[in-house]
This record gives sequence, C-alpha cells and structure tokens, in this order.
Amino acid sequence: MLEEFKKQILKYLRHSEYRPVKLSKLAKGLGISSEDYPAFKAVFEELRQVGHVVIGERSVVELRPLSGQITGTFRANRQGFGFVTPLEADLHADLFIPPNATSAAVTGDIVVARIVRSGRRGGQMRYTGRIIEILQRGSSRIVGTLSKSKEGWLVRPEGKRYVEPVSVGDVSAKGAREKDKVVIEIVSWPTERYFGRGVIVKVLGRAGQYETEINSIIHQYQLAFEFDEDCLAQARKAAAEFEGCGESRREDITGRVIVTIDPPDAKDFDDAISLERDGDGKWVLGVHIADVSFFVGEGTILDEEAKERGNSVYLPGKTIAMLPEILSNGICSLQPGQRRFVKSVYSKYDDEGKVLSRRFAKSVMNSAQRLTYEQVDKALRGKIDDVKPEVVTLLKDMERLSRIIERRRINAGMLHLELPETELVMDKSGRVVDAHPADTSYPHTIIEMFMVEANEAVATLLDSLNVPFMRRIHPEPDAMSMKELSKLLRTLGISFPKSAERADIQGLLEAVRGTDASVAVNLLVLRSLEKAVYSPRNVGHFALASRHYCHFTSPIRRYADLLVHRLLENYLQGRKMPKGADVELAEVGKHITFTEQRAEDAEKELKTVLILQMLSEHIGEELDCVVTGLTNFGVFVQSEKFGIDGLILTEQLGLGRWDYHPKTHCVEEQDSGAVLHLGQGIKTRIVSVNLSARQLNLVPAEPLSKATSKKKNRRKEKGTKKRNRGGKYR
Repeated sequence: MLEEFKKQILKYLRHSEYRPVKLSKLAKGLGISSEDYPAFKAVFEELRQVGHVVIGERSVVELRPLSGQITGTFRANRQGFGFVTPLEADLHADLFIPPNATSAAVTGDIVVARIVRSGRRGGQMRYTGRIIEILQRGSSRIVGTLSKSKEGWLVRPEGKRYVEPVSVGDVSAKGAREKDKVVIEIVSWPTERYFGRGVIVKVLGRAGQYETEINSIIHQYQLAFEFDEDCLAQARKAAAEFEGCGESRREDITGRVIVTIDPPDAKDFDDAISLERDGDGKWVLGVHIADVSFFVGEGTILDEEAKERGNSVYLPGKTIAMLPEILSNGICSLQPGQRRFVKSVYSKYDDEGKVLSRRFAKSVMNSAQRLTYEQVDKALRGKIDDVKPEVVTLLKDMERLSRIIERRRINAGMLHLELPETELVMDKSGRVVDAHPADTSYPHTIIEMFMVEANEAVATLLDSLNVPFMRRIHPEPDAMSMKELSKLLRTLGISFPKSAERADIQGLLEAVRGTDASVAVNLLVLRSLEKAVYSPRNVGHFALASRHYCHFTSPIRRYADLLVHRLLENYLQGRKMPKGADVELAEVGKHITFTEQRAEDAEKELKTVLILQMLSEHIGEELDCVVTGLTNFGVFVQSEKFGIDGLILTEQLGLGRWDYHPKTHCVEEQDSGAVLHLGQGIKTRIVSVNLSARQLNLVPAEPLSKATSKKKNRRKEKGTKKRNRGGKYR
C-alpha cells in the first residue's frame, strides 16, 4: 500500500491540471480514507525528506521545482518540436522542447536539457527546455525510401522516429534504385545546418509492395524474425521426444467433448473448452491450455529466445511467432484429432455464476472439432450443417454459462469498452482492396469470459500460496484523470461526476452505446485509464474488477503465460515454490510490457501503411469520419470504415477564422459561430496521402459554417429532451 501511495502522489502532482493544494485536500482528491491518512502522511513525509516534493507558499504541496538541467530520452515531432522524458520518470512530466531548441536530436537519443521557466499557469510553474548535449544516440539504423534530389541521393525515413532526410553516397554498391525501401546505417548525425549522412546496408525492395512493407516494419521495430539453428534444434528434439512421453502421469480426458474456437486464419490453438454438469447439476467449466512449459525448459536457449521476443507479433498477412513453428503450429497447438498435453483449470458454478470450487490438473486431451467464431455464431442461430451434434449441445451450454458469468462480472464492476476494429480485405499480392468492421459476435465474448475466469482462478491460487508471480495489472484511474474526463465530457453535453466511481464509468459507457458519441466517449475513457501492464505488484485489474489476475491462457504466444505455467507445474508436482524474486520479475515485466506495446505499434503502423496505399489511389473521394481530437493547428478525425486517423488543418476548415478553445475543447468559426467538437460526425474528402509520415490529409466535403451551426442547434434541442427524461448521462 505504501508504494501505491507514493506512485499516486507523484502521478497526481505531475498532472497538467493539478493546482497546488494543502496536504489534507490532496489526500481528499486522491480518495484517501481517514483510516489510511496516517500512512499516507508518512509516505508524503518520506517523499519530502528525499526532495521529491516540497511544501510551498501558503503550505501547498508541489513537486520539487525543476532547475538546472535534466537527463532524459528525446521524442521528436514532425512539426519540429519534441519532448524529453526524464530518466527519473516518476518526478516530472515530459519536458517540452521548442523547434529551435532541439539541437538536431532525434527520437531515442539520451540528452541533457537545460530547464527554462516559462511562467506560472493555474498556480503551477510551467517549463520548457533546450537540449545542450546529446549523451547517447538511439538506434543508428533507419528504414526509409530512396529518392534523388538536386542535393544528391536522400533517404526519407519511415514513421515518426526520425523525421529529417538522410544523405547517402554511392547507391550502386547495393544495387539500390530510386523508390526502393532501404535500411541505412547513420555514419554522421545531423546538425542544425546539415543533413545526417548514412550508408545503405540492405535493400528491402520496391516501395509499395507487400513484402517490402512487411520487411520495412520488421526492421523499423527491430522484430526478431528467423530463429537460429540452436533454437530450431531444441524445438525439433522436443517434438521428436513427445510421443508417449509423460502421458501416464496425466489425466486422460480424450473421451470428453472439447473444442477450440479461433479466428479462421489462426494456426496456434492454445486454448480449448469443455463444459459439463456434475451429479448435483452444477456447471463444471474446463479450460484446457497447451502445456508449453513441458516443451520449453526454464533457462534453455529456446526459453531465452522466447523471453527476448516476449510475445508473438500478428501483422496483416504474417505472424512472427514467439516459438518455432514446429511447436507453435505443431505439437503445442491443440489441433483436432491429435493427442495434446494441456494444463486444465476446472471451475464449478452455481446457477448465478458464483464460483463454488476450483481444481487444477495436468491432462492429455483430443479436440473434437476446430471451430471459427463465425461457425459458432451460425450454430447458435440454428445453422448446424458443419458442426457435430454433440458439439452443438456443448456450444449452447457454453453460451448459457457465459451470459451468466458476464452478468455477474458486470454487476461486480467490469468495464466493457466498444472501440471499433477493422479487418482488412487483401488481394493475393497483399494489397489492401477494402476493409470492413471486425466480427464482434457473441462467441468472442464466450471465449473472453472463460479465459478471464481461468486467468483469475490461477492468480487466486498463486496468491493463496503467497508466491511472487507475473501478474497482469491495471491500476485504478487517478482522481485527476477522472476530473479531466468529466471536463471533456461536459463539452459533449454529458454530465459526469468529477470524482467518478466504477459504476459511473459503466453507466457512461452504457448511455452512449449505439449513439454518434460512442467512439469519442470510449476513446476518452480509454485515454483516462492507465494501460494494463505485466508486473509482480499486487494491485488487481481495474477494468475487469478482478482482485487477483494474471495471464495463463496463451503460453504459445505470450511469455508471461509461460512463466505462470511453470509455477502451476511446481504446485501440481508438489515442489517448493520460489520466494523473493520480485526484483527480477519486475524487470522481466517491464521488458515484456515493452515487447507487447512494440507488437501493437508495429501492427497498427503496417495497417495504416496498407490502408494509406489504397487511399492514395482514391484522392478526391469522400470518407465518413468522427472528430477524435482538437488542437490549435487542426482537427483529428477517424474514418468510420477504415479506422484510420486523418488530419484537417485549421486553414482547411473553410472560410473565416477558426479558433481553438482549450477550456471547452472545441474549434469555433468567429463569424458564424459554427462549432466542431469531439464525437461529431463529419463528411470529409481525401486531398493527399503522406506515406512516409503515415498521414492522411483531409478537408470537409461540405461547407462547415452552415452544417455545424445546424448540428449545434440540434444537439442542444436533443440534449434538452434527454435531460427532461431524467437520465443521468443523457
């Protein structure tokens, strides 16, 4: 608890909306109870003694004033400015670096920045910085597109890490041609007067071709692709020794009706489901997970490689697996009609979905049928042509239990965000030709509910054994984030308490479900919540309303799950559990949280590239969008069909002057009073695509002055009617 108080205090104080207050009011803002106040006060005093916080004028609490200089990691923006994230990250927010003060630093560089005070705002001192020294350069390898200009050969970098062109010399040595994607090594970093210089080390192929773009992302994100021979040899040996090895020490459940349910293109089936009634008529759910720990021993070469990769990466049309294919798509994959080793979690429920008991086992199973979500959805609606009769019965029981569990979890406070996902339609060459909303049918929820139950069951067991383990944690949102969310929602005409509880967030999400404001509100809620991470810290999972939680159900594709499987193996074998490994676990947790985010970023960027390539051939066509962000230089929108972000520059909004109002979070045209606000639908037209910057440039498809004024009036009338019905969030 003391460590959590420390994190809460520092996070609260560094929030941009914090206004200095006395300690008692700070405690109240953080929701500290009177019983916990003495411990909270002691933690604050500890932070004050080491100089992290100070008591300022009028006895108000502030962070230690920034002075002199800081060391941190630089992050550049294509607009010319950037930010420095302090290496001592808990103390202050990122430091803003103006365009004329970056000293040619690039994203990833470790720099020293001199602090410049820029005056007080809201009672807090605001700072900017000037980079005075670059201590260590980030990655010296950059991916970009080769072009010829009057200055010579230039490589224009991809993405947002490195924004300035790099000059290269002799391109013939690698056979590179104009418009090729290449990997270059920086030999001379840029200055304020000159481009950086580099040498081509690899030619990836012609820009725009699918394989080229895939390889570009792999190099850009430094994703491990091929396995070395030692890893492959160990995987082959494990596969060769599998037959009959250790079956006698496992429960034989090959006679039960067990199924896997996955997307149609999945190959690594690591979870399977059984469901039966016991002699008392109680539900007994079996979640059977591939026993990867049997094949990948701790400390082996294969284990070290899996730890380094952290997880599998799922790119459009290609998977970069955490484990070699002979394991991930072979003996570890729960293929139908094949005997496979699993760890089983059995949970017994009453008719209200309450857990009555749990049991864990090592088993050998045989999947009765491999199903897709679409097949299950059709079967539940009576279309059972390709599903075995006994499996249809199982699926109907699974749906019944899932709805009971879902209702129980929602009553406990589980949050369900609705953020639309897009599935790409690709031709044989890998080019995107269309997109459509991802399938969200109820079978997805069935599997989600059952996996959450199994994850929670294993975490509860390990907590009862008082053993350190890799948790999946999601801290509660801090009070300042909820206050900021309340302020933003007011700009949409939605009432939301400044000190929101879990039920308030649930009510908000339910109130906007199916409305025009749904996308914007769900994004705002997502941004107000912390990200879920891997850590041994015992803080629970806020969004799932779970006190004990870890990842256990996907050991083929996540290293965190493999770590948990090994602890469960120790328990099942009656071995002594490890103690005191929190520090090492914390470091591994940071690493695999990073690799998870890297995988998400790589997938998102490749999707963006492939969609932008397609849209570049549709200049002038219209897109239905929703406003998702507002700034003083433009309006960010999201395409409803493609899920891709676009930018409308302020000067492109239409005739007249448009002003950004940060307090009301809207842009307004001075003469007509026309307003653009978060969540507003807007029809746009594509004007250009900047592939290297990953940017879609749009303009309104119709004049905004007239259209938005009408929308504003309609919104006021509509809001009045809803409030008159008495709905809290209506």
